[in-house]
Amino acid sequence: MTLRPITLLGIVISMVTGIALGIIVSNYVLNGSADDRPGSDFDQVLNHVRANYVDEVAEQELVDNALKGMIEGLDKHSNFLDSNDFGNLQAETKGRFGGIGIELGLVDDFFTIISPLDGTPAANVGLEPGDRIVELDHKSLKGMKLVEVINTLRGEPGSPLHLRIERENEQQPLDFDLERAVIQVTSVKSKLLEPGFGYVRISQFQNTTSEDFNRALIELTEQTQAPLEGLVLDLRNNPGGVLQSSVDVADTFLTEGLIVYTEGRLPSSRLRYRASGRDFLEGAPIVVLINQGSASASEIVAGALQDQGRAIVLGTTSYGKGSVQSVLPLANNRAIKLTTAYYYTPNGRSIHKIGITPDVVPNFDPKANGEYEDLILNQALELLKSDEPKLHARL
Repeated sequence: MTLRPITLLGIVISMVTGIALGIIVSNYVLNGSADDRPGSDFDQVLNHVRANYVDEVAEQELVDNALKGMIEGLDKHSNFLDSNDFGNLQAETKGRFGGIGIELGLVDDFFTIISPLDGTPAANVGLEPGDRIVELDHKSLKGMKLVEVINTLRGEPGSPLHLRIERENEQQPLDFDLERAVIQVTSVKSKLLEPGFGYVRISQFQNTTSEDFNRALIELTEQTQAPLEGLVLDLRNNPGGVLQSSVDVADTFLTEGLIVYTEGRLPSSRLRYRASGRDFLEGAPIVVLINQGSASASEIVAGALQDQGRAIVLGTTSYGKGSVQSVLPLANNRAIKLTTAYYYTPNGRSIHKIGITPDVVPNFDPKANGEYEDLILNQALELLKSDEPKLHARL
């Protein structure tokens, strides 16, 4: 039988249609529909905003806001950094930036002062670790993001700023009026407490901190004209900073063993930092001071010296920031700060949300006596001079 042309055309169309439908169904079964792909919702939302939002918004701004939401939704330490934020971060690690001089974090959904930096407007007016900022310039912070609050705190040197804070054990909010300044933090300060016994304060771990720290130890040794008999290392209200600087400071007193290690998803995030083999103090006792404002890199130093039995830790439990943030540069001078690993002390203790527990707590009530500094330094000296120093490893 001879097929007419129209019949032959119908058969061909049916075959092509059947093959096409088969491919579509196969792809749907194997891969899901196009609308099921994670990126499809983003594309749809972006198109709807472009077409229907009441005001016209630049596409780059829409994408930037989406990136901020993606990164900041991960945890409170990860951020998308625009060019301004990236520049501010670089300035902080160099020890010079504009603002009031606090390390700010998000704790239980409150914008909380982790620590005020030495010699800054915040420290001078009496802001304390744990203070919760609830208003800036008489405006509530409800609904604001952490990066927005940080940008509001920064401003022109000399410009005024009003803070309202809530403080533990205070019935009413407290108000503070400050003046912004160029914040230039000197990370290392030192002095002799008495002949043979030195004191070094590290307020923040910057790029040059380890060099400044070694210089301070040499100067103390020269002042006493003999090897130091003991050292007080003050890490109170130290919010952290550059990881390598903290490792180098701990390494100054350890002859062997781990200082800190990190664990993450990628092999590149699993790092081990070990002592290089020289103790500057040649075994002389050390007391490390910490408090609620000691975080991150300062907790690494305290935890390493504590676990290795090299120091007594005196004070109150530290903040508990034990995560590693890597800064990954993007195009156009932007970056993301992304949590990539967690810190662990030599004995495997996690710092994150736990902190470092001191070996010895102050033997006085700091709230009941205005001579807190003298009292805690005297207690530290007593520990250094003890016939049987309480130096031990945590197991």
